[in-house]
Amino acid sequence: MTEAPVGTDAAELLRLAVAEPDLAWSLARELLERTTDPWALSVAHHVRGLVLREQGRMVEAGRELRSAASVARRSGDPDRLADVNATWGATLVMDGHARAGLARLDLAVGGARDLRVRSTARARRGYVLSVILGRHREALVDLRGALRGARRLGDRVWEARTLEILSVLYLETGNVDEAERALTEARRIFEAEGQALEAVQAVHDQGYVAFCRGDLPRALRLYDDAERAYAHWGEAPVELGQDRCKVLLAAGLPDEACSTARDLLSRERVHQVNRAELQLYLAFAELARGEAHAALAAARVARDSFLRQRREVATARAELVVLSARRRTGAKGLALARAAGKLAQRLEAARSEDAPVAWLLAGRAASDTGQVEAATRLWATAARYRSDPSSQVRATAWLAEALVRDARQDVRGVWHACRRGLDALDDHRATLGSTELRSLASLQGDELARVAQKHAVGSTPRRQLWWSERWRGTLAQPSTRPPRDRELAGLLAALRANDRRLAEGRNEDEPTAMLERERARLEKAILQRNRLMGGTNGTTPGRSSVDVGRLVDEVGDTTFVELLEIDGRLRAIVVSGHRVRAHDVGSAAEAAKAVASARFVLRQAARGRPVRLAEAGKQLQTALIGPVLAHFGSGPVVVSPTAALHATPWGLLPALAGVPVTVVPTASAWLRARGSRARRRGRVLVAGPGLESGGAEVPLVAAQHPDAVVLRDGSATVEKCLRAMDGAELVHMAAHGRFRADNPLFSALELDDGPLTVHDFERLRRAPRRFVLSACDSGVLVSVGAHELLGLATALMSMGTAGILSSVAPVNDAATAELMVEVHRGLDEVDDLGIVMQRVRERASGDVVGEATAAAFVALGV
Repeated sequence: MTEAPVGTDAAELLRLAVAEPDLAWSLARELLERTTDPWALSVAHHVRGLVLREQGRMVEAGRELRSAASVARRSGDPDRLADVNATWGATLVMDGHARAGLARLDLAVGGARDLRVRSTARARRGYVLSVILGRHREALVDLRGALRGARRLGDRVWEARTLEILSVLYLETGNVDEAERALTEARRIFEAEGQALEAVQAVHDQGYVAFCRGDLPRALRLYDDAERAYAHWGEAPVELGQDRCKVLLAAGLPDEACSTARDLLSRERVHQVNRAELQLYLAFAELARGEAHAALAAARVARDSFLRQRREVATARAELVVLSARRRTGAKGLALARAAGKLAQRLEAARSEDAPVAWLLAGRAASDTGQVEAATRLWATAARYRSDPSSQVRATAWLAEALVRDARQDVRGVWHACRRGLDALDDHRATLGSTELRSLASLQGDELARVAQKHAVGSTPRRQLWWSERWRGTLAQPSTRPPRDRELAGLLAALRANDRRLAEGRNEDEPTAMLERERARLEKAILQRNRLMGGTNGTTPGRSSVDVGRLVDEVGDTTFVELLEIDGRLRAIVVSGHRVRAHDVGSAAEAAKAVASARFVLRQAARGRPVRLAEAGKQLQTALIGPVLAHFGSGPVVVSPTAALHATPWGLLPALAGVPVTVVPTASAWLRARGSRARRRGRVLVAGPGLESGGAEVPLVAAQHPDAVVLRDGSATVEKCLRAMDGAELVHMAAHGRFRADNPLFSALELDDGPLTVHDFERLRRAPRRFVLSACDSGVLVSVGAHELLGLATALMSMGTAGILSSVAPVNDAATAELMVEVHRGLDEVDDLGIVMQRVRERASGDVVGEATAAAFVALGV
């Protein structure tokens, strides 16, 4: 060897290429200027190649590494040449040249004489074989050999690097515990050795381990930690964005996964290996969004890239999207079924979690052509994954088992499989604290529920009710209380300030584009912060469903009606007089039309226009419950509608006009609400700004209840309102409502300092027992995921509020003020919202505007 590099030795300069790339580049440049020695020149070019590769400048990196190899040969040092060849080979593979890269790596391993060089070369080859090419057995031999070598030499940095690569291999082969141990040790070594950047990469990889465990909130937290730390070195690596795409897809957020993948693909300096991966995630996301043609295009690009790179497992995954998208675009035939079957075999041989999805697809394709026996065999193969550690894989496998049992007309087998599949889905949802993520995660269980309910139709009414509640119980799980989070509180405060500035700008007719962008940024940050919240990681309440016997006993003289939709038909299950009956009502689409028509009539009435309320009510009654009215008792009625019918003005139905009517999301929620106890803290009365009525009912109600907390005229701020309503017996909010169909968790009530959103409500320690929302459309919700409803009302009920009064249509302000005074007077006399609203409707009889206003308000809960 000749003169050492300026200020350091070769090993240190090569280490700096990863840890401190700017410094390494500067030292390499100095070295090139001051020496003609081939060995030292090789180190300098080698360092420059590493730095350029990490920047994504692959062509320039290749030129530097070619120069490094050339001068290394002249140096006569085989180990120097082997070290360069190892880096060059890995770079070639990363740029999509798998055959040339592996040949170069083989030269490196075979040509090394020094144990350190041979060990590091084997580690690099192991990385390429495992992470990029999916050849895990060969990779394991290399990586174990590299780890032994690094430990013999006492090279702690390369020991950690090898452990990190091993962790990825363990994950790819399903050994999550071993992966976590290896990665934890690697991170500890990196931190001890001052390898700050590689320590951050270990944090990034720990996020992937969390993802593989199904802990999506922890994965997102670790990715956020890594992204903040990566900022010290500039732009976060593309791999972090790729891993985010995986989490977003698993969380049911394909729109965001699409956006993330497209943003990364728009970068100029993206390795070909990464570009192909991003095209694959884009394809998966487009498929999840229902955009089959876009998915097909992206998947074909990814597949062709993987083929050129000789990445067999990745090619198979891309082919899975191609075949799935082709089927969704209408392709049928045995050729599709055979291709899917062969693909499933390849994925299974690679131990990919996508294998059961491929078997399921193969079965569906065979079923499309009438090949029932073949389809059953293929589904049975997918069903073998019923014990997989991943809850989402188990759910897929149990769906396949349900389809097998369905084909064999084994009804009990169908129910068992669907129940176990929904149990697996519950396990997945239990890890999620975010209301949004739990709602979106429900999509995977929708088909399980539909298969079970289809067979339940021919069974007893009690079994039909049990299955309807089993699925609704999953959807209506109580929300997870977020921990105290100052950052989230700050973001919500910033959103309120932004809202005020936006309102001022619009009033003054000033440009608001920058404020609109800031609002979008804040809303995105709030959503991301909420997604970091973990769940219970335990069995969820939906697991046990409802005790039908207890429900029948609790109903007593009440009539409980649960509506459900099966194959486009609306069905009603009626619990009355200690009996359970089930009936076909009619077309679900016609019922939805009747609800929309009734709400239109109520809007017209609120504006003082002539309407025919009675006629609208009769049409609504015929479409929703006409055939089952004969089985209603004379007492109160409790209705649990489908998501599509949540905005029904039930008080408009003639048969229900003279009885107390309440609405609940599920029978389980009704039973919970009935067990609620009165609170020691009394009423809270809030009047927001800008009301035409000025919140006229608030002073009138306050006069009746002098001990009530009154917030108005500047004191109705978000923080004051939250403090006052926490644990209150009753909260009355007279405020403008803002419903956000695009993002229901940002639906809000306007207060003096800005919007009170669903996210703010979720900060309450204890929800109010009852809540009266006098704003227009405050009870309107939006369906998310598999028919789960999100909005102000459902957020409060999931937090423990027993009863809510809210409107499902615009209302007349003056009539609303009078109605609210009557509501409070009624609650002083009887602790039942249904009875109170019955009396209000009776008093309004004969006054069209009053009748419409009373009909627009729906009592939720008790």
